[in-house]
Amino acid sequence: MEIYEDELESRITKLIIEYTLKDWIDLASVDVVVVGAGPAGLTAARYLSKEGLKTVVFERRLSFGGGIGGGGMLFHRIVVEEEAKRILDDFGVKCRLTDYEGLYVVDAAELMAKLASGAIDAGAKIVHGVTVDDVIFRPEPLRIQGVAVQWTAVMMSGLHVDPLFVMSKAVVDATGHDAEVLSVASRKIPELEIQLIGEKSAYSSLGEKLVIEGTGRVVSGLYVAGMAVAALKGTPRMGPIFGGMIISSRKVAKIIIEDLKG
Repeated sequence: MEIYEDELESRITKLIIEYTLKDWIDLASVDVVVVGAGPAGLTAARYLSKEGLKTVVFERRLSFGGGIGGGGMLFHRIVVEEEAKRILDDFGVKCRLTDYEGLYVVDAAELMAKLASGAIDAGAKIVHGVTVDDVIFRPEPLRIQGVAVQWTAVMMSGLHVDPLFVMSKAVVDATGHDAEVLSVASRKIPELEIQLIGEKSAYSSLGEKLVIEGTGRVVSGLYVAGMAVAALKGTPRMGPIFGGMIISSRKVAKIIIEDLKG
């Protein structure tokens, strides 16, 4: 159909608003909200979506990848271990074996792109520029049942604008070092008895091990994966080795799938 020059701009606006609103209406209630589109959030979203769980990832920035993009001190490679490499094979990520047994190097840009693509192809919805400002809770039994969301730009502007709500059966804090969702929940709902210890200094091998061990359900409806585990449990940081985060996110997906599907 011919598009006349004096109609194109209005049609662009109508199409963007119409289809965006359809998306948001569909997102008002989901199975799982994943907060953070870093390695943990994207990996978890893929496995959750592949199991048929309606999953949305909210990312406060306008990009994918979390801390992947900077590699190690802006060198564009990161390191993963054998078990994580097998997970990345599922995403089609090329991992180059090194002279150090069991360690692989991965291109940071490829990893970001393919984790995001893998999550989307599995059916996850990713929305950028949205900050999870709060959680939704219910007291009897005490549980987390969704999130309150706001445009990141609104929060940066300092304007007071009420958020909108997204109901869910599970919320995953995959926000990295700051554990943003757990921080809000611990401060505003003290009866949850969540205490954030804060991550320790670097000890890579121990940090990798403990972040995987600490992954899982924090309270009913609220889960933690990736570096947010270190903030919660007080485990060491690992630096630009991302295997623990990848394995952690697959683990949290399995736990949620078992909890929701039995």
